Amino acid sequence: MSALFWITVGSLAAWVWLLLGQGFFWRTDVRLPERAAPAEWPSVAIVVPARDEAAVLPASLPSLLAQDYPGRAEIFLVDDGSTDGTGEVARALAAERGGLPLTVDSPGEPGPGWTGKLWAVRHGMALARARTDAEYLLLTDADIAHEPDSLRELVAAARSAGLDLVSQMARLRVATFWERLVIPAFVYFFAQLYPFRWVNRPGARTAAAAGGCVLLRREAAERAGVPDSIRHAVIDDVTLSRAVQRSGGRIWLGLAERVDSVRPYPGLGELWRMVSRSAYAQLRHNPLLLAGTVAGLGVIYLAPPVAVVAGAPAGATGTLVVGAAAWAVMTGTYLPMLRYYRQPLWLAPLLPLTALLYLLMTVDSAVQHYRGRGAAWKGRTYARPETTP
Repeated sequence: MSALFWITVGSLAAWVWLLLGQGFFWRTDVRLPERAAPAEWPSVAIVVPARDEAAVLPASLPSLLAQDYPGRAEIFLVDDGSTDGTGEVARALAAERGGLPLTVDSPGEPGPGWTGKLWAVRHGMALARARTDAEYLLLTDADIAHEPDSLRELVAAARSAGLDLVSQMARLRVATFWERLVIPAFVYFFAQLYPFRWVNRPGARTAAAAGGCVLLRREAAERAGVPDSIRHAVIDDVTLSRAVQRSGGRIWLGLAERVDSVRPYPGLGELWRMVSRSAYAQLRHNPLLLAGTVAGLGVIYLAPPVAVVAGAPAGATGTLVVGAAAWAVMTGTYLPMLRYYRQPLWLAPLLPLTALLYLLMTVDSAVQHYRGRGAAWKGRTYARPETTP
């Protein structure tokens, strides 16, 4: 038997394991847990870090202003050094639309060792402590639109299940060809790395969150020393969830039904930058982990179609059959995510192509790091941190 045959056998074995043993990551039925309205609705401070978000705020901020929440809620939008009039747009929207009280403020340039977003979150949390007695903090990105009952449902879920952190992965925009090819796979790969069912088990070791929508109990944040304890994190959402979990807090992560991102990624370039800015940080800037990731993606995602294409003309029936079986399992696990994103199912067999793109994005992320560019986003570049929490 050829080397390709045995590599493909390994790929098929890996897919059987992923199908059955990786927390059923491919299922898309993890939604907000059962919830009941609390006898008394706690107060909430909504913290929105925003850097150069004037273009998306008209599609997102009104949804926060219009939250139908029975308790007290107030919005703190932190303008993180924007140059496009983000703060002015936010104030104008609040004056025009009304709704929840809005405070717009700016913290100045990040302090030493801080990423810009967490510096803005720190400032927003400080404003909330000074002006409200909020029991919960809703940390949400400036490109996230919420249905009117979103905050109410999040708080009810947190109270009913005794959760310290409740996070929903917003449904990202999928409109262009490249968004269709890349975005559903982004969520699929994330769930594969951090199976939601594992995250949500009491006493779990796996921790993750989706930074676009995080409801955090203020007491849990203070116990975990957040955000100061994670001030250097580029992948702030996962790092936040780990800090809360390590301090004894209960966390929960699932897919959103009524929370959506309005940020467009019309071309491959925008999507490439979105992934590559943090891909190598996800691997802890470790060359061995990078090599293992590249090899793993090659064996698991690329070997099956290569076996099918190479096996057919060579008459290698065994290689072809095993490759086709692995490709079929891979395709089947991707179908639920495409249904969740309301995308055509013919995209499922193209998952190896998308995986190849992610492999290249990850390698590019490492190349940029070793060129001294680190994780770059919106005009800022973050070097490798000296320590990891």
